[in-house]
Amino acid sequence: MTLKLLAGLGAVLALAACAPKAPEGIDKIALDVAVNNAIGDPGTCVLIGEVSGATVYRYGTNMTCARVLNDCLGGQREVAALLQAAVGGAPPVNASCASLADGSRTVAWNAGPVEGKSGLVYAAVMEGEKTPPGIVIADKLKVAFAKAGL
Repeated sequence: MTLKLLAGLGAVLALAACAPKAPEGIDKIALDVAVNNAIGDPGTCVLIGEVSGATVYRYGTNMTCARVLNDCLGGQREVAALLQAAVGGAPPVNASCASLADGSRTVAWNAGPVEGKSGLVYAAVMEGEKTPPGIVIADKLKVAFAKAGL
């Protein structure tokens, strides 16, 4: 039993090692806690990137962050594409819409510069039955980033 537990812990640590850590000078655990307290949900992904194009932080699982969802503009996208648009200087995004045709689930997108940290941008997506609007996610992330020192 102990060997299985240790093997499982090792697998989790190995996967965590593959994820981006955090922007330089920022405690990843503090940032994880702040984001989790603000908008934490199994359907949430937050990416922070440098304007150079490098992703320096990820909140959310590989599966959640790789989901292709309604972009609220008539197409579909994943959050990494939104981050790359923000890196490229696209205007901030605050969008929300139904993620299923019956309207039972919604998706919210948010992206833009990290306030007070030149050279950093972020993109976030949240999808679920009770997803707040993109503008609400933006407000909550602004506070979370500040609490974590960004």
